[in-house]
Amino acid sequence: MRKKSRDKLSRTVRARGISPVVRAIQEFETGAKVHVLIDPSIHKGMPHPRFHGKTGEVVGKRGRAFVLKVTDGNATKTLITLPEHLMAQK
Repeated sequence: MRKKSRDKLSRTVRARGISPVVRAIQEFETGAKVHVLIDPSIHKGMPHPRFHGKTGEVVGKRGRAFVLKVTDGNATKTLITLPEHLMAQK
């Protein structure tokens, strides 16, 4: 699944190290727009690299993970992703 993603799933020199805890405990409302930005240091709950940089809408929640609707070309896909890989749209 992580094949051909050397540049996409790598961090800059200054961003390396332990991820902040705030990213793991963030909450999103249903209907909120979020960006999928994969954190390569956390393997669990990681979406497919093709969704890195995409924007989706929060549809629901499953445990600690969020269910997103993301458009991939003409198709609408459903992603189940942990909050470490999401960022609120501004």
